[in-house]
Amino acid sequence: MRSLSRRSLGQRRFAERPLTAAHSITPTTSGSAALSPTETTMALRTPPLARSAKTNDKDAPLREDIRLLGRLLGEVIRQQEGEAVFKLVETIRQTAVRFRRESDLEAGADLDRLLKKLSRDQTNAVVRAFSYFSHLANIAEDQHHNRRRRAYLLAGSAPQPGSLAATLSKLSAEGVAGKALKQFYDGALISPVLTAHPTEVQRKSILDAGREIARLLALRDQPTTPAERERNTALLHAEVAKLWQTRMLRYQRLTVADEIENALSFYRITFLRELPGLMEDIEHETLTQFPNVRQLHLPPFVQMGSWIGGDRDGNPNVNGATMQQAMSRQSTTIFEFYLEEVHALGAELSISTLLVSISPALQAMADMSPDNSPHRTDEPYRRGLILVYARLAATARRLGVSNILRHEIGSAEPYATPEAFIADLDVIGDSLRANHGAALTRPRLNTLRRAADIFGFHLATLDMRQSSDVHERVISELFKVAGLSEDYRQLSEDQKIGLLRAELAQPRLLRSPYVNYSDETVSELGVLRAAREIRVAFGERAIRNYIISHTETVSDLLEVLLLQRETGLLRVLPNGSLESGVMVIPLFETIPDLRNAPEIMEEWLSLAPVRALVKHQQSLQEVMLGYSDSNKDGGFLTSNWELYKAEVALVEVFARHRVKLRLFHGRGGTVGRGGGPSHDAILAQPAGTVNGQFRLTEQGEIIASKFSNPEIGRRNLELVVAAVMEASLRPPNADAKQAQRLAEFERVMETLSQNAYRAYRHLVYETPGFTDYFFAATPIAEIAELNIGSRPASRKSTRRIEDLRAIPWSFSWGQCRLLLPGWYGFGSAVDQWLKDESSGSITKKRTLLRAMLKEWPFFSTLLSNMDMVLSKTDLALASRYATLVPDRKLRHAIFARIATEHEKTLEALWMITGSRERLANNPTLARSIKNRIPYLDPLNHLQVELIKRHRSQNDQGREPDIRVHRGIHLSINGVAAGLRNTG
Repeated sequence: MRSLSRRSLGQRRFAERPLTAAHSITPTTSGSAALSPTETTMALRTPPLARSAKTNDKDAPLREDIRLLGRLLGEVIRQQEGEAVFKLVETIRQTAVRFRRESDLEAGADLDRLLKKLSRDQTNAVVRAFSYFSHLANIAEDQHHNRRRRAYLLAGSAPQPGSLAATLSKLSAEGVAGKALKQFYDGALISPVLTAHPTEVQRKSILDAGREIARLLALRDQPTTPAERERNTALLHAEVAKLWQTRMLRYQRLTVADEIENALSFYRITFLRELPGLMEDIEHETLTQFPNVRQLHLPPFVQMGSWIGGDRDGNPNVNGATMQQAMSRQSTTIFEFYLEEVHALGAELSISTLLVSISPALQAMADMSPDNSPHRTDEPYRRGLILVYARLAATARRLGVSNILRHEIGSAEPYATPEAFIADLDVIGDSLRANHGAALTRPRLNTLRRAADIFGFHLATLDMRQSSDVHERVISELFKVAGLSEDYRQLSEDQKIGLLRAELAQPRLLRSPYVNYSDETVSELGVLRAAREIRVAFGERAIRNYIISHTETVSDLLEVLLLQRETGLLRVLPNGSLESGVMVIPLFETIPDLRNAPEIMEEWLSLAPVRALVKHQQSLQEVMLGYSDSNKDGGFLTSNWELYKAEVALVEVFARHRVKLRLFHGRGGTVGRGGGPSHDAILAQPAGTVNGQFRLTEQGEIIASKFSNPEIGRRNLELVVAAVMEASLRPPNADAKQAQRLAEFERVMETLSQNAYRAYRHLVYETPGFTDYFFAATPIAEIAELNIGSRPASRKSTRRIEDLRAIPWSFSWGQCRLLLPGWYGFGSAVDQWLKDESSGSITKKRTLLRAMLKEWPFFSTLLSNMDMVLSKTDLALASRYATLVPDRKLRHAIFARIATEHEKTLEALWMITGSRERLANNPTLARSIKNRIPYLDPLNHLQVELIKRHRSQNDQGREPDIRVHRGIHLSINGVAAGLRNTG
């Protein structure tokens, strides 16, 4: 297939500069901006931030960090792989840049010849070089993000947009009262939920090395002596060398236990300290911005959630045992933190009663201490903390924690609840504050107390999730064995509801201890029994949500209530009403499910037993919305629009029933799966859909991207909290003219959605051979072989798009640089609407679209996310993946349609925004992409060549070459790192 030229596709070319050291792995190359000896000496002594201030070039420190890391990587490659490999890497990079910069026919042919000549070992070395540079560039960018934020704060400017200070200042200016703010805090729940979807391609060892490199880079911003600078550079060199010698890939598929441990590492890095710190910031900023609020004690309204170990949907490796293991490891993590902090606090609070007084309560605590050392008789804080430590250790052992590194002095009674632990911390804090020691509470005690409030003894709420069809099979077996229904699954919906309601009213159980049930039924009931045991041991916050995937009917919800009753999670009270501490949560995923959601919830909330149950849940009901499957089902535009409409309709349903709605947003990494900036997405939610209640998933590699650096993690948490506060508390707009304007915008969106839906469905589900094209032109088959998660890539062993999980679907399109789920259909939607003469003139409609961009956050966020996707899309590179399709006619037909739609989408976006330049309003992201393109492009070219070799071996019936196989997986890892939001 002849590669399509970039100019013919209307793709904007990046203005690549001549090759310089800033964009080369080479320490010094022809045309590079090499530093003179004097400049080098000055550079060693002057921190990047200071040089940036002198030159007024805000990005100079970033370029310097990229240059430094690239030089160190180049040196490592020279030393460990030899000069020939080093030069080969540079030649490929330069040719790939030429392919991007010039008409690609000649450069593409040169690249083909160059890559085909590579030996297997050379290929893997080159792939590793570009992959590691992508990782290093990410580290440099994250460090620069922190650097710029600190510079902004040091400049004393207005609060940074999206920050707590800016949000609270805005709310205060808009007339929000302090009383309303306190009510918000008392009733809110904001919960990021970590999930283990198969898009996290980085090993923990790579992430750990990256964090150390980030730490060393950060130190370079501080004034240093030449000797200290030289030592820092040497340590960086050692870390890069270690990175090069560290295996990038997993050779064994991750187990659920591995996924649990990977997630827990982010608590140690970020959440355990940054979340309490964030709560302290919220309290401080509230008291600052709202002087009439004199006293404030924040409840733990920001809490963590997890699916890891409890999400069974499509994952046969998750069961009751993995839930027990997940909670045990979560508890171990938080107890290790508490014990370490209490021990450190004991070392710090060396206060003597010979010098200050203490409270009677603290004296009583000290008298109960197992510590009888005569050296500490006048140090009641230390003695009291020794008691706290002993009680914590006893509690940890009672809950199954066995590896307590520092043994306690003597024995003590375990804490019955986290509240008892908090009460002891309050005794210490109250005594300090009453006796001239308030300053001593700030360094550690306040943070520990807030952490105990947030994390309890369970660390994070563990959600359960399973597909509705599994529940139906289990209930069907229980009914059949009990003689209540021969085939429950064949009943009508009304008959199912009637039977389920009748059985829920009965106090007796369906299951019999004398019957051997199927393995599936035994496993499902075992999961719920494990949940009950966990709640008894760790508290009700440990497990409180049960999510039902593929919810299509009310009976799907009632079935889970009945299963809860069978396992003791739900009680039938004497008056027939129901009581449960585990909320049943529907998950609406596909386009039809989203459209049916309001009707299902209307019927659900109208059931008398459910009304009583919801009242027991403090008149609150959660609904989860799935972004991934709705996108795969209907495309980017229709998915977003149907989600919007479902939310608006659900608000109306819940208002009629006087029930508070909490939405749980199942967002992924890519825009096609609901990804994009969380702050903007929350503010773009329809009015009335937030109300202080917001849960969202953090998935795959996005967890590492957001939370592997504590400072960036804190900022991401702050952005979510600030957005929820603003969306919940900003005064409603009651302007009738604006309401009419919004209704007009919504009518346009409905038409655009219908047009986009037809275009997307026609390509993906109605075009003969599209499935064959997708499986050939993307690395989907190779991704399925990667050891990046415990969950299979498909729900069923078929090649149907319908059965493929949305995550590898999006991941594959990202790898081949089409990112089709994030934009396809938009161009046709706008084009058809503009050409429809019955709906007005083209000029008027263009004006209306521009008004929608300016006035409607939903539409502006939609376009902003699509703009980001298009900035990473590259049709010239995608055309090289299309050559992997053996059927020439099919290849040309489908790629031509994709290219045409891409052209239409670019033209539509230009017409609405007035800019042909991608990311014109987001120069930071534009810079980020520009910095990584010279290293990302070669990985794609190499991946195509490796896939050709691999599939050729398979076609010839030859044994696959492990080095080729490994090279493909290395390239997948590198491209994912370069794109950052891929899954």
